[in-house]
Amino acid sequence: MSLEDFAATIESGMTIGIGGWGSRRKPMALVRALLRTDVRDLTVVSLGGPDVGLLCAAGKVRRLVYGFVSLDSIALDPHFRAARQNGAIETAEYDEGMFVAGLQAAAQRLSFLPTRAGLASDVLTMNPSLRTVASPYDDEEYVAMPALRMDVALIHLNRADAAGNGQYLGPDPYFDDLYAMAADRCYLSCEEIVPTDRLLKDAPVQSLLVRRMYVTGVIEAPQGAHFTSCVPDYDRDETFQKEYAAAAKDPGAWRRFEETYLRGDESGYHAAVAGRQAAQSGTDVRSV
Repeated sequence: MSLEDFAATIESGMTIGIGGWGSRRKPMALVRALLRTDVRDLTVVSLGGPDVGLLCAAGKVRRLVYGFVSLDSIALDPHFRAARQNGAIETAEYDEGMFVAGLQAAAQRLSFLPTRAGLASDVLTMNPSLRTVASPYDDEEYVAMPALRMDVALIHLNRADAAGNGQYLGPDPYFDDLYAMAADRCYLSCEEIVPTDRLLKDAPVQSLLVRRMYVTGVIEAPQGAHFTSCVPDYDRDETFQKEYAAAAKDPGAWRRFEETYLRGDESGYHAAVAGRQAAQSGTDVRSV
């Protein structure tokens, strides 16, 4: 699929799960494609990073379900911080173990899973709808973590074939397989679409994280996780991330950031990034 064809399938009011972790291997090309649409009132499920921040800044998030929202090297995404502090979004904040249990329950098509995570903590106080459940086998009590079902999951991997088999080559799967299984539809962007027989030429079979049966569409998006990392293809663009975070703190600077990087299509975004990098290095942009 193209980015535009993907974006046309997303409707206002949907529950959207976004894979990756903090500022690592986020499907940023898919997020930027959503920014170019008029969808609103989204429920976003994410171990969040700039994906959440950008969607909050664009006013597209009604409710956020999360374990954290961090840029890793910067503790909190500033757009998320502002939305959270101003009460602009509804929130369900869970312990990370609870969040993963919710993904696992949804992937297994269960209504909940029992977990010890969150017991005797203010997570239960902050989420009064949560319930505990008694074990039928002993005197243990657990948090009954509800399934985090999603209409759509968005994930980014290093490679995929055209059928939707997805491969990660970095150090961590970041639960992207659970997102794919927990959603009614999954869109997989990747650095490169390759023939199926090439997937196992340079990597072991366990690197095949996502099976085609869970994938609705595949989008080839080189540098599609920028400015987050997609190891080993590229690390996080720390300089750009600092520019993003600094711009988020000032309305005028943010308008300039949007105009420079977010008003055009995906090729325009990468051209603007290349131009910025060339200007900083003193290189003629025409040679980049």
